[in-house]
Amino acid sequence: MSQTESSASSSGGVLIVGSITADLTTFSQRLPARGETILGDEFTLVLGGKGANQAVAAGLAGGTAHMVACVGTDLFSGLVTDGLRAAGVNIDHVRMVDGPTGIAHIRVDDSGENDIVMVPLANTSLSEAQIDVAFAERGASSKVLLTQLEIPWALTQYAIRRGHDAGLTVVLDPAPAAKLDEAIWPLVDIVTPNETEASILTGIVVHDRDSAVRAGRWFTDRGARYALITMAAAGAVLVSAGDVVAFDSIPVTAVDTTAAGDAFAGYLGASLALGYELPEAISRAIAAGALAVTKRGASPSLPGRADVDALLDAQKTLA
Repeated sequence: MSQTESSASSSGGVLIVGSITADLTTFSQRLPARGETILGDEFTLVLGGKGANQAVAAGLAGGTAHMVACVGTDLFSGLVTDGLRAAGVNIDHVRMVDGPTGIAHIRVDDSGENDIVMVPLANTSLSEAQIDVAFAERGASSKVLLTQLEIPWALTQYAIRRGHDAGLTVVLDPAPAAKLDEAIWPLVDIVTPNETEASILTGIVVHDRDSAVRAGRWFTDRGARYALITMAAAGAVLVSAGDVVAFDSIPVTAVDTTAAGDAFAGYLGASLALGYELPEAISRAIAAGALAVTKRGASPSLPGRADVDALLDAQKTLA
């Protein structure tokens, strides 16, 4: 595992193996019931995908983000690659393949809650050879690997093994949640499920900190070094084999929760790569997630480093 407990440094490479989508988002006062048509208030078309969002967040956090993914040959490919470049993400390992770019259809209501249908499309064309090239060219300069579950599980698993063997800090955001091969857990340094994902993966219904700790133990008992269970307004708990640390949330008014988890993961990964100690990296990730829900959209809601610093400073003043 690379430096997660040293003082902050001035550079940090983050390798992100994951998905890229064009996000088509509708906003309305409420979500429609089954079979119902309602009128909406707004529509946006922006860069999205858990991998891309985390890459953008990692770059905004001050890390050097390298994206490993696939896009299609349709009109959406320019939209998403331009969005990544504009955010300072290195896309040398984003490959164009025949067919459509991945898409996500997102619906958001006035409370900020959402539902999402993600169609992987080009994301299914990612290959082991592509991951190998990325590690050969970027592995030595990277300290953290960020992975998710919007690409085929076999490829996420392959990336995790490559990251572990290369000595990177391996972070798995297990979303969208699915039952996974338990042999992977000893290769994962930090797994970051929310309460719903933790419940699905472990069979333990997570509804408070005590149940979150029990779910966290499920992961660490199977070999994960840390389980970081996030619970929105209830904060987060960090569980290791010998300790539990609770983190409070930062109260905000939610507008759209779509990319909160990606902001959290991207800032966590970049902060670790930059050398922040793990508790401080988690605090920065919580602040980034809180800021993300105050704006509409996925990638457009991801906060800059100065905004995260200002929020953390304000919380210290209130303490």
